[in-house]
Amino acid sequence: MLKPTKILVPTDFSEFSDKALRQGLDIAVQYNAELYAVHVISGEVTQCVDDYCLAFEQVKALEDQMYVAAQEKLRQELERLPQTKQVKVSSDVRRGVSYEEILKEAEEKGVDLIVIASLGRTGLAKYLIGSVARNVLKRAKCPVLLTK
Repeated sequence: MLKPTKILVPTDFSEFSDKALRQGLDIAVQYNAELYAVHVISGEVTQCVDDYCLAFEQVKALEDQMYVAAQEKLRQELERLPQTKQVKVSSDVRRGVSYEEILKEAEEKGVDLIVIASLGRTGLAKYLIGSVARNVLKRAKCPVLLTK
């Protein structure tokens, strides 16, 4: 039987990710496990659009602002959940390809469960899961719990 000690919950700050975070925290409380929340900033700030270009320093400053804003949003999200007072919770913001960074975080932290949101939609789309969740599910070395 799976008794996780380290749980990773990726978040993109969506309603679906909020549910996954709450479920991950519930599991962490039940098993007295550590919880790692991670947000990945994917993509880069484009330096040029049409004839308008930003200086390298301006691009770097925008990327740094995005990073700080994501850290603050993640901190606020965790603070509003009462379960965070019952278990050890850590957070991280990474840059890169979302599923790759999630898998790197899982390996670096030695997690034994990933709780990740899968979009719940109507029609044909409800049978599909998001590309990030699908890639994490296919490549993870530990169990993955998909939530909706």
